[in-house]
Amino acid sequence: MSRLKLLPLNLVLFFAVLSISETVAQEINSQLKWKIAYHKTESEIPEKWLPATVPGAVQLDVMKAENYKQPYWYADNFKQFDWMEDYFFSYKTVFKRPSLPKGNRVFFHSKGIDYQFKLILNGINIFEQEGMFTYVDIDLTDKLKDENELKIILMPIPKIKEAATYIPGSETYRQNARESVKPAVSYGWDWHPRLVTRGIWDETYLSVRKSIHLTDFDISYTLNDEFKNANLSLSLKGENLKGKRYKWALIDNKGSVVFTKTGSFNSNNEEVFANINNPALWWPNGYGAPTLYQSEILLLDKRGKLLDKKQSKVGFRKISMIMNDGEWDKSAGFPITRNRAPASLEVNGKRIFAKGSNWVHPEIFVGLINKDTYQKQLQLVKDANFNLIRVWGGGITNKESFFDICDEKGILVWQEFPLACNNYTNDAKYLSVLQQEATSIINRLKKHASLAIWSGGNELFNSWSRMTDQSLALRLLNSLCYQLNPQTPFIYTSPLYGMGHGSYVFFDKDNSKGNEVFQWLAKSDNTAYTEFGIPSVANLDVLKQFIPSNELFPPKKGTSWETHHAFGAWGENRWLELPFLEDYFGKISSLENLVIYSQLTQSEGLKFIYEEARRQKPYCSMALSWCFQEPWPTAANNSLVNWPNAVKPAYYQVANACRPVLASISAPKFLWIEGEEFSCELYLLNDTYDTLKSGTIKVSLLYDDKKVDFASWDFKEPKQFENTKGPKATIKLPVMKNGLFIIKAEVVGMPQYNSTYTFLYKGTSVTYLKSSVSNN
Repeated sequence: MSRLKLLPLNLVLFFAVLSISETVAQEINSQLKWKIAYHKTESEIPEKWLPATVPGAVQLDVMKAENYKQPYWYADNFKQFDWMEDYFFSYKTVFKRPSLPKGNRVFFHSKGIDYQFKLILNGINIFEQEGMFTYVDIDLTDKLKDENELKIILMPIPKIKEAATYIPGSETYRQNARESVKPAVSYGWDWHPRLVTRGIWDETYLSVRKSIHLTDFDISYTLNDEFKNANLSLSLKGENLKGKRYKWALIDNKGSVVFTKTGSFNSNNEEVFANINNPALWWPNGYGAPTLYQSEILLLDKRGKLLDKKQSKVGFRKISMIMNDGEWDKSAGFPITRNRAPASLEVNGKRIFAKGSNWVHPEIFVGLINKDTYQKQLQLVKDANFNLIRVWGGGITNKESFFDICDEKGILVWQEFPLACNNYTNDAKYLSVLQQEATSIINRLKKHASLAIWSGGNELFNSWSRMTDQSLALRLLNSLCYQLNPQTPFIYTSPLYGMGHGSYVFFDKDNSKGNEVFQWLAKSDNTAYTEFGIPSVANLDVLKQFIPSNELFPPKKGTSWETHHAFGAWGENRWLELPFLEDYFGKISSLENLVIYSQLTQSEGLKFIYEEARRQKPYCSMALSWCFQEPWPTAANNSLVNWPNAVKPAYYQVANACRPVLASISAPKFLWIEGEEFSCELYLLNDTYDTLKSGTIKVSLLYDDKKVDFASWDFKEPKQFENTKGPKATIKLPVMKNGLFIIKAEVVGMPQYNSTYTFLYKGTSVTYLKSSVSNN
C-alpha cells in the first residue's frame, strides 16, 4: 500500500501564497500585448502602432511589420535601419487593474531598456532613466486605474556633433559613445556594422508581491590563508520586515545542509554571520571542480508561515592578480621607474596560466540572446580548454544566465565596463550616468564565483584614447569597485604596461621583429598577450548564406565582401588579406581554395601564438585571442566561431594548443624553401599541478605520403606547473610534390599529448597543395 507523504505546513502555505500571487501576475502579463511606433519628436502622435516582441529591438519589429528585406544580415540589408537613429520610438501596452490579494502590490520590472527612456502610466511621466544596464523596478499600485496604458518612450541614440555623420572607414564614429554608457561597438567597428540598436532587450514584466517581502540580499565571505575556513556575511533588505523571522541555510553540491541560521528582523536591514570549515573550493577549468553551494533564505512570519524565498549559488574561491614571476628582479638602474603591472592570476593560492579569448556579444540585437545562446557558446569555450574570457569593453554587460553558466563550467570572467577606444569626458552628467550603471553592474555580478577581474575598459591608455589613471571616469570606477567588491582585482584598462595587444595578422611587413607571426612573437617579451589575432574567411557554407551568389567569387571591393569586413575594415585589405595569401599560395582560382588557405594560416598562426605564449611562462601568464565569436556574419575576421555558432578549423587547433599538457615544437617560420634545413626546438608544456611521468618524444616529417623520423628526446619527470625544454631537432627538407608538409611530435605511450603542425613549402617540383592535418 502506497503512503501519502505530507508536506510541512509552512511549505503548503508557501505554495498557496505563491500560487495566488503568481496567478495574478500571470493574468496581468497575459494582457501585455506590446506595440511599437516611431515619431520624429517626443510629443508627436504616431501615425500607426506595430506589433512588438519583448524582449527584442525596435529595428526587428519595424522590419517584420513593414516588410523590410530579410534577413537583416544578408548583403547590405541592415542599411534599411539607418533612418531610425534620430527618431523617437514608443512601446505601448494596456492592462486592467488586477484584483489583488490583501497586502499585495503591482510592480513594473525590466532588466534592460536600451538606452534613454521615459516611463508613462496613464499619460503621467512616472520615471526616467539613461542607461541600459540598471534594472527598473517601480511600484505602480497606487497609480493604477481600472483601465491602464503603459508607455515607454525611447529617445534618439546618443551622438556628438563631431561624429554625428557616419563616414565609412573613419574612426570618428566611435566618438559618439564618449559621453554616454552606450556600447561603443554600436556605432561600427572593423567586425560590426554601423547598426545602433534600441529597445527592450531583457526580461520585462509586471510582478505581484506581498507588502512584506525581501528586496535584496548579498552574501560575502573571506577565506583564511590556508583556505580551510570561510567566514560568511549575509546582508538582507526588504519591506515591512520588523518582527518577521528569517531562516538561512547553506546546502552543498550533494544536497547536505552545511548550516542553518535563524533569527528575527529588528528593521528592514539585517546582517547575519556564519562560519564553515573545509569548504569545497571553486576552481577554474583545468585546475579542479567548480564546486557551487546553494544558499536558501526564507522569510517567515511569527507563526512560521512562509512569506518570501530567495536562492543563489555560492562558490568559495580567492582570486588575486600578482606580479609576474621574475618582474620584481628586473633592474633598469637609476633614474628608475615603476615595474610592469601585475598580470598573473592566482586562484586559491595557485598561479594559473590563463588561456582564453575575447568575448563580444553573440548577437547584434542583444534582445535575441537567451540562455541557450550562452550555453552553446560557453560549452565551446570550455571544450577549447579555455579558463578565462575577457568580456570586451566595447560591448554589453551580459545577461544573468551568462554568468550562471560561467560559474557552473569553471570559466573565469574578466569583465570590462562599457568604455572602449575613446577619451571619455569628465562631464558631471556623464559621470553620474556611469556611476549609476557601474554600481548596478558591480552589485549584480559580484556574487558570481566566475568573476575574476574588473577592468575600466578597452585600450583607454593608448594614443587613440588618451585617457590616464587621472581620468575621472577611471578613478570613479576604481573607487566603486573598491567600495562594493574589494575582493576582486581591478585594473584601469587593457593593455597595461607589460601586456600586449596585437598583432592581428599572420604577415606584418612593418613589424621590426619579423614579418611572420612565428618571428615577431618569439622575440616578444610581454607579461600577458591579452589581444592577438589571425584572420581568416568564414566557413564556405556560412559565406553562401549571406553573400549573393553572383558576388561570391572572386571577392571584390564594393560588394558584400566589403560590407561584411573583408575589405576596408582596417586598412585596404583587412580582413581578407588577399595580397598576402596570393604571395604565399599563388593565384587563388576558387572560393574553396581561398577558404582552405586562409583558414590554414589562421589555424597554424593561432596555434603557434598560444603555444609560444605558454613557452614564455613563467614570465608570461596569459594568452587571450581576438576574438572568440562575432555578433553577425563576417566574410573575414579574427573570430574562432562564425555567427551564429559555426566553429572554424582554427578552433580545433587552438583547443589542441591549450591542452593542459602537450608536446610542442617551436619553429622559426611557416614558409620553407626547397633545400633548406628545417629546425625546431622541442618542449613539453605543462600547466598542471599533477604528477606526470617521464617519457620520450619522437619527431617525424610527413610529406607526399611519406614519413621520416628525424629526432627523439627522452624527457625527465616534469615539475608541477613547469615546462620542460628539450633539444633542437633538424632535417634537410627533401624535394616535395605537395606544397604542404607536416611535423608530428609524438609522446610514446601517451598519445593524448601528441601534436601536429603544418608548414608551407615552395620548390621547383611542387604540383599541388593538400593538407591532411587532423584535429588531433
